[in-house]
Amino acid sequence: VTLEESGGGLVQAGGSLRLSCVVSGYTFTAYAMGWFRQAPGKEREFVAAISWADDATRYSDSVKGRFSISRDNRANTVYLQMNSLKSEDAGVYFCAVERVRYGLGSRIEREYDRWGQGTQVTVSS
Repeated sequence: VTLEESGGGLVQAGGSLRLSCVVSGYTFTAYAMGWFRQAPGKEREFVAAISWADDATRYSDSVKGRFSISRDNRANTVYLQMNSLKSEDAGVYFCAVERVRYGLGSRIEREYDRWGQGTQVTVSS
């Protein structure tokens, strides 16, 4: 199983980025997916999740209304559209696969057991 994130980079505050995570090596359509992030000196935190059936999404309060998670099951890819970026959104963003099949996408990190290497997001003010 491999997860490969891309789309990170340097953006000005107020700008947008779209992260992608391509997954291979397992039945993508059977699992919920999540995005987490980690800022320097801080613990990794939940950002967003999408259910296996693509019918439910969850967001942290800090990104609700600005970020949008989606998935393309034909392409085995999950996306994170990030708008109105703030300096506090900076960090390494990770995608992850939920541990159990047919889940809704947990907010809890330990419920995910496969992770990408992460992509760096830098926001300049």
